[in-house]
Parts: sequence; C-alpha cells; structure tokens
Amino acid sequence: MAHATFTSEGQNMESFRLLSGHKIPAVGLGTWRSGSQAAHAVVTAIVEGGYRHIDTAWEYGDQREVGQGIKRAMHAGLERRDLFVTSKLWYTLILRKMINLSSPLMNVLVGTCLNKRCTELSPERVRPALQNTLKELQLEYLDLYLIHWPIRLREGASKPPKAGDVLDFDMEGVWREMENLSKDSLVRNIGVCNFTVTKLNKLLGFAELIPAVCQMEMHPGWRNDRILEFCKKNEIHVTAYSPLGSQEGGRDLIHDQTVDRIAKKLNKTPGQILVKWGLQRGTSVIPKSLNPERIKENIKVFDWVIPEQDFQALNSITDQKRVIDGEDLFVNKTEGPFRSVADLWDHED
Repeated sequence: MAHATFTSEGQNMESFRLLSGHKIPAVGLGTWRSGSQAAHAVVTAIVEGGYRHIDTAWEYGDQREVGQGIKRAMHAGLERRDLFVTSKLWYTLILRKMINLSSPLMNVLVGTCLNKRCTELSPERVRPALQNTLKELQLEYLDLYLIHWPIRLREGASKPPKAGDVLDFDMEGVWREMENLSKDSLVRNIGVCNFTVTKLNKLLGFAELIPAVCQMEMHPGWRNDRILEFCKKNEIHVTAYSPLGSQEGGRDLIHDQTVDRIAKKLNKTPGQILVKWGLQRGTSVIPKSLNPERIKENIKVFDWVIPEQDFQALNSITDQKRVIDGEDLFVNKTEGPFRSVADLWDHED
C-alpha cells in the first residue's frame, strides 16, 4: 500500500513500506547513462522536483557525479535522512579502483581478495565494492543495495562473453555478505535486480533476510507479470526500471498510440501516464531523464488516477518484449553457459 507525505516543496509524495519498515519513495530518478550530467539531474530532481529517491549503480559509471549532486542538494538544506539512495553490486569491479581507500579494514579486505584470486565476483568482494560505492557517493550508508545481475563474470570479460567469461555464481555466499552489510548498518535494505522467479526461489530457500526489493524492467510494453505476482505473494517490493521504454531499445512507448491517446484524454504527458501506470500496479518507478522539465513533470503523478478502462488498455498492449535482455553482456550462442536470451531468463518469458 502506498503512503502519502509532502516534501518541503509541497509536492505530494507517495511511498511504499518495505519489509524492514523503511519507506521507499514511489518515484525516483534513474541515472543510467547520465554520465557527466548526472550531478545536475540529481540537483534538479531533489531541489526543484521534490524527488527523494535516487537510483544509481557502480556499472553506470556515474556514482561520483550522483554523489556530487546529492551533496549539493544537502547543502541547499536537505538532510540525509530525507533521501533514499539505491546502488548496485556489479561483478567485474576492478580492484585497483579500490586500492586507494585509506581504511585499514579496506586494506585487509582488498588484500584478502587479491590473495584469494577473486578478480571475479566472490563473497569477499562484496564489502569492498560497497565501500567503494559509499566513497564515490560521499555517503556513510545506502538505503538499498542490490545485486545487479545474478551472474558472475571473469575480470575483463568481453561483450558478448567469450568461452570461460561467465563463471559459477555463489549466490548464497554473496547474499550472506549482503546480509552482513545490513547487520553492520552499512545498508538499510538489500535486494536483487534482474532475477527470475527460479532464481528468487533459490534465494528464498537460504536467505535469512528476505530481499526487500526486486528491481526489474517493467512498462506496458513489458509487463513482466510473472515476477510481479511472485514478489507480491512473497511481500517483496518491486521497483520498475525503464518505465518509459526506450527509443534506442526499440520500445518507444512515449510515442505509442495507446499511451498518446490516454495522455491527451487526461491532459497529461506520455511520461506521466507511463509512470502512473507503474504506480497503479503497486511498484515504485525510476524514470530517467536529463531534461529539467521532464524530470519535474515525471513526478507530478500523485493527485490523479488513470481510469480503469484506460489502465486496462495499457495492460493490453501487444508485442511484449524487453528493452534490456542481457544478450550482449552474458550470452555466448556457441559456448554458453547461456546460449540464448531464453537461457538467461530461465525460459520464463
């Protein structure tokens, strides 16, 4: 159930309560491919738009810029406790990026990782990876830390991967370390991203802390109903990424005829319709934009609803397909272990 509050700018802001008791703001700013413009986008979102939820990841390469934006927003009068910041654990984090961390604990952890030859993802890497993320973001803790993909890659893996680039993934060992981060108050919530029902079932079989959040691609062009229903059944909150689809990915929902028709009918932008659709499904949503006006428009979705008939029309959009299918990252059609996108997603699509 969504809960409503107001930001200091007077913006009505809904949130969802997680299993931990913490609240995740219903709309956040996505920062994938924001690059050097991420800092300005974050400041615009927080200070001008009233956003309180910022999503980033080590793999995006913009955590420093996101951290700069957060710091500037806090200098404008915002307190850290008012923000919900998410980042994600990646699998080929280069250790030399972490060597300069000054903490004695970090020296021990990095040394241990090097001695154990964990140049690929292993449980020993989880804490150093988080410490690197906190340093780049200039934060003392994260509100949410996610396993970005349930896959382990060899350091220096090619795109697409060559034979031997995709390795066995110690899901239980990595999750235990994620749980330890939570116990040590370095992260308030832990979760997953790009999991299948099969992999979530496996995780739930040994998890001491149930994932608070499962972040997945979701929009009317890829409803992802199966994982959504599974998460609801298990009280795992879902955050929808790529909620606007993607022109580059061949799913341009901003210009979809159904979306456009409903937007004109309700006197809203197509982006607002797509964000609101996600909220009415019970998910938080993290639209990405670098346009200041679009950033501010995308969060103005809390004082109206999409009528049921129009909501069902959005639910009925055909030609369902992912924007982010992971093929370039993880599929090797001859050597495997994932020889197709269907293999990667456990043949659940």
